Amino acid sequence: MAENCSGTCGSCSENCAEREEQQTDFKERTHEMSHIKKVIAIVSGKGGVGKSSVTSMLAVSMRRLGYRVAILDADITGPSIPKAFGITEKASGSDIGIFPIISKTGIRLMSINLLLEHDTDPVIWRGPILGGTVKQFWTDVIWGDIDYMFIDMPPGTGDVPLTVFQSLSVDGIVIVTSPQELVSMIVSKAVKMAEMMHIPVLGVVENMAYFKCPDNDKEYKIFGESHIEEIAEKHHMPILAKVPIDPRISAVCDRGIIELFDGNWFESAVKTLEQECETGNN
Repeated sequence: MAENCSGTCGSCSENCAEREEQQTDFKERTHEMSHIKKVIAIVSGKGGVGKSSVTSMLAVSMRRLGYRVAILDADITGPSIPKAFGITEKASGSDIGIFPIISKTGIRLMSINLLLEHDTDPVIWRGPILGGTVKQFWTDVIWGDIDYMFIDMPPGTGDVPLTVFQSLSVDGIVIVTSPQELVSMIVSKAVKMAEMMHIPVLGVVENMAYFKCPDNDKEYKIFGESHIEEIAEKHHMPILAKVPIDPRISAVCDRGIIELFDGNWFESAVKTLEQECETGNN
């Protein structure tokens, strides 16, 4: 305990044992019928970088290896996970909890669009209600036994990301970015928030990194030269994947068949997540 402690941790900068114990009290418990081994949050400093498609493809890649996988869609005001998986049915519940929707290949999903009467109904809620909804997805949904849960986060560092990092047992984050130079500053914000929340950054995924022309097999940098190596070196984190601009990705997302995507871009990311899981279980 710090000298002259007043017992008011909110106004204190000391990292004493008592403070750490109080911090852990913020963590919410999952449903008693849920057992989740690893929780990975997929974040981006800005919108429009393809975070949800990266989340979906990471989840599909892990599922293809036989892992039990789930996606918690924490982007309450802009949910897109159900669309990518072609889910049109609504989630149901009972006195014991809410049941997630299970995709064609067995990935368990929960999103606000699975609870709304119409997918196009806007969610016009203030921050505390948004955060409360995400916590309910964690505490009230009967996820069952899950090896990897991926949380599709809203962009930025606002109320919902803060709620997730403070209230959910997140084991690590994956940052999704794009080649533009201004992204360096945005990635730095995401990294610093993770550091403040004491959550490890597992690596970075560069989406829309290049376009490979089918006619001449050449790669073109549509958004300019990549700065991903500089960003990764600056923050001491690995590059997990470089995903191209590929019309096939858009096509499978739009048609709700993301589980059929064809590409090996996430091989390195999958190995990193597997190593993280093994390390965390030792």
